[in-house]
Amino acid sequence: MSGTFVGMPAFPPPVYPAFPVAAHEAVNNQTLRGNLRHATHTIRAKRAKAVAELSDWAALREAGKEIKDHTLRHLDRYLVQLEKSVTAAGGIVHWAADADEANRIVTRLVQETGESEVVKVKSMATQEIGLNEALEAAGIRAYETDLAELIVQLGKDRPSHILVPAIHRNRGEIREIFVREMSEWGRPAPEGLTDTPAELAEAARLHLREKFLRAKVGISGANFMVADTGTLVVVESEGNGRMCLTLPETLISVVGIEKIVPTWQDLEVFLQTLPRSSTAERMNPYTSTWTGTTDGDGPRTFHLVLLDNGRTDTLADEVGRQALRCIRCSACLNVCPVYERAGGHAYGSVYPGPIGAILSPQLRGTASEIDASLPYASSLCGACYEVCPVAIDIPEVLVHLRERVVEGGPVTREGNKVVLQPAKGHAAERAAMRAARWTFTHPGALRTGQRLASRTRRFHPRTLPGPGKAWSGTRDLPAVPAEPFRDWWQRTNGGKDEAK
Repeated sequence: MSGTFVGMPAFPPPVYPAFPVAAHEAVNNQTLRGNLRHATHTIRAKRAKAVAELSDWAALREAGKEIKDHTLRHLDRYLVQLEKSVTAAGGIVHWAADADEANRIVTRLVQETGESEVVKVKSMATQEIGLNEALEAAGIRAYETDLAELIVQLGKDRPSHILVPAIHRNRGEIREIFVREMSEWGRPAPEGLTDTPAELAEAARLHLREKFLRAKVGISGANFMVADTGTLVVVESEGNGRMCLTLPETLISVVGIEKIVPTWQDLEVFLQTLPRSSTAERMNPYTSTWTGTTDGDGPRTFHLVLLDNGRTDTLADEVGRQALRCIRCSACLNVCPVYERAGGHAYGSVYPGPIGAILSPQLRGTASEIDASLPYASSLCGACYEVCPVAIDIPEVLVHLRERVVEGGPVTREGNKVVLQPAKGHAAERAAMRAARWTFTHPGALRTGQRLASRTRRFHPRTLPGPGKAWSGTRDLPAVPAEPFRDWWQRTNGGKDEAK
């Protein structure tokens, strides 16, 4: 297993095909596309309404961007401050350079308690490192308690959305999963279970209740960490997080190092933008904060595992580092036309959609087929940038990463400066771009080429040959005008003569 793992739940991580190959099946699955279309359209409409309530949304968005950029510029200082604050409050801080180290730390901490099962709060970081699978390999069973994560776990499935991991499932499919699998994990589904939301939620509640009351170890992530107090924050809508954070005797939180904010005042901004951008709520029903340990209240032991796993490499990229601003709201997924049609599994990572297309290739590198193809999993329409509550210019990073894939060049991997070789399969693209660069820097050649294209336009094919078929197979080739613009401009004196 490689150190930097951002794959789907599997152990060891599988090799995923390139995005176009992986997306092909999803695009032709009408049930999946229907589920995605209904869910994403509903969520984004509610989000737009919630955001419109705030007259200062643009200012909040800019404030969030500036806070994140400031923190990332001084991340070393704030990480040290956070460690001191957590330790002073009674917590224990561990540092994990990659997925392997994080899994070893958490597995050891659970084993030291003598327990063989844990309850989990929904956490992208633990999915990122494949923690459930690592614990299972050590004989420890991890129970997901978020409703959507429970559906994915019971269905032996993979998450396909940051906020709603089971977005690709409809109610009928969920009922079948509950009836078939719940008994293998604990309390079985009630007799005569239907697919009504209330009954499905009640079945999950009954199934999980016994696990909440029995578990001695809880595992979580965190939405934010406040450096000056050592406070961790989890926002959620179901109450399962609150149960996992307060009932167990030991709490282990695995959090990416970019989740820091300097002060509580900074946190105020994100507690306004995150719920509106994610669940379209003014405030999350459950906002849980904890600072170390307190006698007689909550877990007696608290461990914080700070996860790098490619983040400092990403931080070294002046263009790409803005991906680390992400607060995991998933707004970009809900407006993306590519995600809506392809679904989350095609991205080969727990981070799907536009943010996954720029984050995964930076955390993992672009050596694999899937990571080299992810920067192309976009139409560059810019809708993702428009809705991002921390103003991540995702199209800019996508183009930046495309250049890296095609041209190679210097990058930072595992803290070392290396030079990437151009990815295979892009020789024609490189040649075309170099030819275009030469042509545009030689006006005479450009003028001659334009005139030749206009005079031979009736012989032009409707589709491109060779590698160009992939492009023209889904697009109409633009018609070449009968006369180049330069010739028209000279002939009409800039349009003046034609106006007469």
